[in-house]
Amino acid sequence: MNPREPLRDHPGDPFTLTFDGREIEALPGQTIAAALWTSGVTAWRTTRGSGRARGVFCGIGVCFDCLVTVDGRPGRRACLVPAVPGAEVRTQHGTGHDD
Repeated sequence: MNPREPLRDHPGDPFTLTFDGREIEALPGQTIAAALWTSGVTAWRTTRGSGRARGVFCGIGVCFDCLVTVDGRPGRRACLVPAVPGAEVRTQHGTGHDD
């Protein structure tokens, strides 16, 4: 089973958003995390202290491991933010601010 080919469901036409300058495809109703996963991206944040890679851990917005910068706004939880056409998503390094 492929998450980009839902069974007996027609969510709508795919659209694109960008992740670190690369166009990726998403479907209506997907979160940013789901769109990244289906595009093969599993990590999109680095930790403040050690710079270790992070992606989705809990998937319900509790752990904050999936933070990304969306349209210039850091600290967005990729597992909760809906993917929208044309969104500019970037890897978040540390807090996402110039610190």
